[in-house]
Amino acid sequence: MCSSDLGGVTRRFPMGILDKFTSLFAPRKTKVRVICVGLDNSGKSTVINYLKPKKSTSTEVVPTVGFSVEEFAKGNLGFTVFDMSGQGRYRNLWEHYYKDCGGIIFTIDSCDKIRMCVARDELLTLLNHADLKNVPIVFYANKMDLPTSLTPVECVQQLELDKITDKPWHIAASNALTGEGVDDGISWLGDQMARRQR
Repeated sequence: MCSSDLGGVTRRFPMGILDKFTSLFAPRKTKVRVICVGLDNSGKSTVINYLKPKKSTSTEVVPTVGFSVEEFAKGNLGFTVFDMSGQGRYRNLWEHYYKDCGGIIFTIDSCDKIRMCVARDELLTLLNHADLKNVPIVFYANKMDLPTSLTPVECVQQLELDKITDKPWHIAASNALTGEGVDDGISWLGDQMARRQR
């Protein structure tokens, strides 16, 4: 119970009423739908795991089979993220989740130089899809802590990101295990999606 003193009269209210009253004036979170793609072992699920509330993070992240759905909030946005498997046999599923997509997280294994051309081909297919016009993309150049990693500039060159002119994009150097660079990337994506909602 909570009490208030109004002109010498004490009134008691159940706490639930105050919670409901407060929620009426609290800013509502805008819901956005995001897909997280990239080749297998690039760190997609680890990025998403870092972004989730600490009480719901997993201590052990396992490879995604098919896809999984995660939810978290950042700022005034409530994210629903479809974490898509990057294994070859599942990549054709990606396009089934493009409709109503507000943003894209594309995770790059910056140490996997051999498969950078495969990542570029998958990205090109994604960029040419009709459902993704003007949809912002954040690229995570992941595993930056490893000595063999490409720099973000080298990732831009390898994936030819400078040729993307029809949608906003941003690349963030990241280490999904520690979270370094992850908040920077999701903040940029959130800002871009918030602008589109206006």
